[in-house]
Amino acid sequence: MKNMTIREVPDDVYAVICREAKENHRSIQDQVRHILAKEARLRHGGMLKAMHRWRERTAGRDLGDTVTDIRKARNRK
Repeated sequence: MKNMTIREVPDDVYAVICREAKENHRSIQDQVRHILAKEARLRHGGMLKAMHRWRERTAGRDLGDTVTDIRKARNRK
């Protein structure tokens, strides 16, 4: 693994990272690593590629209307 030093992080950005680290029970370093990895995957097209594959797999299927199905289920009660 490589090491990285980031200088002059704006106070508001640092505060958000600290808050998210605490909420996720991570150290600040782990939170920054998590953010960087997530961003790298998104920029590499991981999520978009997965969405396109999903769209191709479900093409032509009648997936119905979820909202209508939920309303019908509620009315049956």
